Amino acid sequence: MNCPALLENHPMSKRAKALVTVLLTASSLPWAAQAHHSFAAEFDASKVVHLEGEVVKFAWVNPHSWIHIKVQKDDGTFEEWKIEGGAPSLLLRRGWNRNSLPPGTRIIVNAFPARDGDRRASPRDISFPDGRKLDIGSSYQTGQGGKQQKSESDK
Repeated sequence: MNCPALLENHPMSKRAKALVTVLLTASSLPWAAQAHHSFAAEFDASKVVHLEGEVVKFAWVNPHSWIHIKVQKDDGTFEEWKIEGGAPSLLLRRGWNRNSLPPGTRIIVNAFPARDGDRRASPRDISFPDGRKLDIGSSYQTGQGGKQQKSESDK
Protein backbone atom coordinates (compact mmCIF):
# COMPACT_ATOMS: atom_id res chain seq x y z
CA MET A 1 0.00 0.00 0.00
CA ASN A 2 1.43 3.38 -1.01
CA CYS A 3 -0.56 5.80 1.11
CA PRO A 4 1.17 9.14 1.91
CA ALA A 5 -0.47 9.34 5.33
CA LEU A 6 1.10 6.00 6.33
CA LEU A 7 4.54 7.01 5.03
CA GLU A 8 4.56 10.22 7.11
CA ASN A 9 4.57 8.23 10.35
CA HIS A 10 7.16 5.70 9.20
CA PRO A 11 10.31 5.98 11.42
CA MET A 12 12.63 5.86 8.42
CA SER A 13 10.85 8.81 6.83
CA LYS A 14 11.41 10.93 9.95
CA ARG A 15 15.10 9.98 10.02
CA ALA A 16 15.48 10.70 6.32
CA LYS A 17 13.83 14.11 6.70
CA ALA A 18 16.08 14.95 9.65
CA LEU A 19 19.19 13.88 7.72
CA VAL A 20 18.22 15.94 4.68
CA THR A 21 17.55 18.96 6.89
CA VAL A 22 20.94 18.62 8.63
CA LEU A 23 22.78 18.19 5.33
CA LEU A 24 21.10 21.17 3.72
CA THR A 25 21.78 23.36 6.73
CA ALA A 26 25.43 22.28 6.92
CA SER A 27 25.98 22.82 3.22
CA SER A 28 24.70 26.41 3.47
CA LEU A 29 27.01 27.41 6.34
CA PRO A 30 30.12 28.16 4.22
CA TRP A 31 28.05 30.41 1.97
CA ALA A 32 26.53 32.21 4.97
CA ALA A 33 29.96 32.71 6.54
CA GLN A 34 31.25 34.30 3.34
CA ALA A 35 28.18 36.51 2.93
CA HIS A 36 29.41 38.89 5.62
CA HIS A 37 33.04 39.91 5.74
CA SER A 38 35.37 41.35 8.31
CA PHE A 39 36.89 44.81 7.88
CA ALA A 40 40.43 43.39 7.68
CA ALA A 41 39.50 40.89 4.97
CA GLU A 42 37.91 43.52 2.74
CA PHE A 43 39.84 46.76 3.36
CA ASP A 44 43.49 47.76 3.84
CA ALA A 45 43.89 49.67 7.13
CA SER A 46 47.51 50.52 6.30
CA LYS A 47 46.46 52.81 3.42
CA VAL A 48 44.19 55.85 3.38
CA VAL A 49 42.71 57.46 0.27
CA HIS A 50 41.53 61.08 0.34
CA LEU A 51 38.41 61.63 -1.78
CA GLU A 52 36.51 64.86 -2.39
CA GLY A 53 33.45 64.77 -4.55
CA GLU A 54 29.70 64.86 -5.05
CA VAL A 55 27.22 62.25 -3.95
CA VAL A 56 25.82 60.43 -6.99
CA LYS A 57 23.62 58.04 -5.05
CA PHE A 58 23.00 56.99 -1.47
CA ALA A 59 22.04 53.30 -1.52
CA TRP A 60 19.93 52.46 1.54
CA VAL A 61 20.39 48.66 1.41
CA ASN A 62 21.25 45.76 3.70
CA PRO A 63 23.63 44.63 5.03
CA HIS A 64 25.54 47.88 4.36
CA SER A 65 24.51 51.26 3.00
CA TRP A 66 26.66 52.70 0.21
CA ILE A 67 27.51 56.27 -0.72
CA HIS A 68 28.45 56.56 -4.40
CA ILE A 69 30.57 59.64 -5.03
CA LYS A 70 31.96 61.19 -8.21
CA VAL A 71 35.58 62.23 -7.69
CA GLN A 72 37.64 64.33 -10.09
CA LYS A 73 41.11 62.94 -10.77
CA ASP A 74 44.24 65.03 -11.33
CA ASP A 75 43.87 64.70 -15.12
CA GLY A 76 40.36 66.21 -15.02
CA THR A 77 38.47 62.95 -15.61
CA PHE A 78 35.99 61.57 -13.11
CA GLU A 79 35.70 58.22 -11.38
CA GLU A 80 33.05 56.84 -9.07
CA TRP A 81 33.88 55.45 -5.64
CA LYS A 82 31.58 53.42 -3.39
CA ILE A 83 31.89 54.16 0.34
CA GLU A 84 30.54 51.46 2.65
CA GLY A 85 28.39 52.52 5.56
CA GLY A 86 26.41 50.90 8.33
CA ALA A 87 23.14 49.04 7.99
CA PRO A 88 20.00 51.16 7.54
CA SER A 89 18.77 50.08 10.99
CA LEU A 90 21.97 51.48 12.56
CA LEU A 91 21.71 54.69 10.54
CA LEU A 92 18.07 55.18 11.56
CA ARG A 93 19.13 55.02 15.22
CA ARG A 94 21.71 57.75 14.45
CA GLY A 95 19.10 60.03 12.88
CA TRP A 96 19.65 59.18 9.22
CA ASN A 97 17.04 58.41 6.59
CA ARG A 98 17.23 57.41 2.92
CA ASN A 99 17.19 61.10 1.89
CA SER A 100 20.01 62.26 4.19
CA LEU A 101 22.56 62.55 1.37
CA PRO A 102 20.84 63.76 -1.81
CA PRO A 103 22.69 63.66 -5.13
CA GLY A 104 24.96 66.66 -5.59
CA THR A 105 25.94 66.93 -1.90
CA ARG A 106 29.68 67.61 -1.62
CA ILE A 107 31.58 65.47 0.89
CA ILE A 108 35.18 64.78 1.88
CA VAL A 109 36.14 61.20 2.70
CA ASN A 110 39.30 59.73 4.17
CA ALA A 111 38.94 56.01 3.73
CA PHE A 112 40.61 52.63 3.64
CA PRO A 113 40.60 51.23 0.10
CA ALA A 114 39.44 47.75 -0.89
CA ARG A 115 42.21 45.17 -0.92
CA ASP A 116 41.21 43.95 -4.39
CA GLY A 117 41.88 47.35 -6.01
CA ASP A 118 38.22 48.11 -6.76
CA ARG A 119 37.05 51.68 -6.09
CA ARG A 120 35.33 50.71 -2.83
CA ALA A 121 36.35 51.96 0.58
CA SER A 122 35.47 51.97 4.26
CA PRO A 123 35.49 55.50 5.68
CA ARG A 124 37.80 56.56 8.47
CA ASP A 125 36.00 59.90 8.51
CA ILE A 126 33.53 61.80 6.36
CA SER A 127 32.86 65.52 6.50
CA PHE A 128 31.18 68.33 4.64
CA PRO A 129 33.31 71.15 3.18
CA ASP A 130 32.23 73.40 6.09
CA GLY A 131 33.83 70.96 8.58
CA ARG A 132 30.71 69.22 9.90
CA LYS A 133 31.33 65.49 10.46
CA LEU A 134 29.21 62.59 9.25
CA ASP A 135 28.92 59.34 11.20
CA ILE A 136 27.89 56.59 8.82
CA GLY A 137 28.64 53.68 11.16
CA SER A 138 31.30 52.04 9.03
CA SER A 139 32.81 48.68 9.95
CA TYR A 140 36.06 50.53 10.75
CA GLN A 141 34.30 52.79 13.25
CA THR A 142 32.25 50.04 14.87
CA GLY A 143 34.90 47.34 14.99
CA GLN A 144 36.16 46.62 18.65
CA GLY A 145 33.00 47.30 20.59
CA GLY A 146 32.10 50.58 18.94
CA LYS A 147 35.45 52.24 19.67
CA GLN A 148 37.09 53.89 16.69
CA GLN A 149 40.05 51.86 15.51
CA LYS A 150 43.31 53.51 14.52
CA SER A 151 45.06 52.83 11.25
CA GLU A 152 48.77 52.23 11.06
CA SER A 153 49.20 55.81 9.84
CA ASP A 154 47.45 57.14 12.98
CA LYS A 155 49.74 55.32 15.45
